[in-house]
Amino acid sequence: MPLRAVKASAPGSLMLMGEHAVLRGQPAIVCAINKRMKIKLTPRADSSLALHSALGEHETTLDELAPSDSFRFVLAAIRACRDDLKQGFELDIKSEMSHQMGLGSSAAVTVATLAALAGAQGKEPAPNYLLEAGTRIIRKVQGGVGSGADVAASSYGGCLRYYAESQEVVKLPKAPQLTVLYSGSKLPTPEVIAVVAERRKKQSETFAQLDALIGAVVQRAFAAAAKGDWAAMGELMNVNQGLMDALGVNNAKLAELVFALREDPKIYGSKISGSGLGDCVVGLGKAMRREWGVPALAVQIDPAGAAVEAIP
Repeated sequence: MPLRAVKASAPGSLMLMGEHAVLRGQPAIVCAINKRMKIKLTPRADSSLALHSALGEHETTLDELAPSDSFRFVLAAIRACRDDLKQGFELDIKSEMSHQMGLGSSAAVTVATLAALAGAQGKEPAPNYLLEAGTRIIRKVQGGVGSGADVAASSYGGCLRYYAESQEVVKLPKAPQLTVLYSGSKLPTPEVIAVVAERRKKQSETFAQLDALIGAVVQRAFAAAAKGDWAAMGELMNVNQGLMDALGVNNAKLAELVFALREDPKIYGSKISGSGLGDCVVGLGKAMRREWGVPALAVQIDPAGAAVEAIP
């Protein structure tokens, strides 16, 4: 059947707890945020593809799928679905988040592209399909690296406990409030993972114990959050931050922001969000303080995951 015009979107994400250990069989807590990646797919009569975004323009064909670094995740998603595609199309991609920050933008654009391609073929993309396919695509693009936690948040929405190996997802009944600060710089996640891997080689037994401790703390924090006990969850976030320090992914700027958040009477706990060595710090609660000397991101947890609808 010919493709139909559709609009699709997927939320960005924030890691709350369990970074790095999630790659070692431990659970993580990740949440979708109300900053979305939006894609409009318009069918063409030929086999040409035209991709448009704030990052640039790219033209190719279904047969060629010429590479473009700016569109590498989009092109990988198209490549994964190419056997089902019989005609070309245009994609207009708009992001509500900066590509310079983490916020799961790579996962969000991958999931939104998969949702748009499914919807254009008249299919309703299930969250478990988006999670499985999206994680496989991102790992391929990133050389095998990636837990899929951000893909889970983009696919399902809400605040989730996630296991990478089984891709098991459990959603919290009530999402917490957050305060998010951007440190001013970001090191790509694969590079941070490589730094931790080098440290792990020298202290393998210690790092295995750290992984297990992080997993235990995440489990307790999820149980506290499920009861709405944000004070207990905040204390456990602080413990998780100490364990991230031990992994070697903190720096002076991140530490400054972590402790600045903890001084606010409305913040229950704070820690690095994501792989570390840059990017964001997250506080549990809505801070009273307004000026931090760094960008404060106005984000809330989005209960909805990826969505697609036909354009009349």
